[in-house]
Amino acid sequence: MADVAQSVDAVPLVAADDVHVHYGESHVLRGVSLCVREGEAIGLLGRNGMGKTTLIRTLLGHVRASGGRIAVRGHDATRLRPDRIARWGLAYVPEGRAIFPNLSVRENLVVAARRGVSGRDDWPLERILQTFPRLRERLGHGGQQLSGGEQQMLAIGRALSTNPDLLILDEATEGLAPLIVREIWRIVADIRGTGIASLIVDRNFRSVLANTDRALILEKGRVVLADTSETLIARRDDLAARLGV
Repeated sequence: MADVAQSVDAVPLVAADDVHVHYGESHVLRGVSLCVREGEAIGLLGRNGMGKTTLIRTLLGHVRASGGRIAVRGHDATRLRPDRIARWGLAYVPEGRAIFPNLSVRENLVVAARRGVSGRDDWPLERILQTFPRLRERLGHGGQQLSGGEQQMLAIGRALSTNPDLLILDEATEGLAPLIVREIWRIVADIRGTGIASLIVDRNFRSVLANTDRALILEKGRVVLADTSETLIARRDDLAARLGV
């Protein structure tokens, strides 16, 4: 890990250059490029089936790119295993949460805990519990005993326990009650304020644009629109055409 530690200050944290992905005969990503710099919040928007989750999973090594290059901290990560990429400071909160249902809340949080790339330990258990008071009340509960909103908080808390430099959120508010959705977005804003970079996928484009610096819109595996979030929120006609809103 020495080479990783030496490159902590390199930018961007993650860069995709002309990335293509095929699922059999299906060409899912078609020359996608993006970068996420240190401390930057990026939104990834698009209708269902346009390639957003595939792009995230390709950046993380869960899906193998069929063309193009992916770099993490300036290192070629196009063919690296997901566990190697994760140890370069990337944390993933997947759609569906993927918590460990048979482990307690405490066990879910400590099982993934580790120091960050530079040795930082900014997110010990106590800080996570301060950020998510509901989890403190349920430390001994099994993951399967939690509500959907509590499971989502646990998934985010578990990701933070790895002391990441980049937090990737895929549909973090899907299926949650409006009150919990507002709480999740408050937490996302608080995390952004700590300087952790983020890559956010969510159907609520207004909330995404309110909590990001820049955003990209995918359509049929291509980036069709990219701009600052402030500019995009004013382009109502473009958003309506691309997102169907």
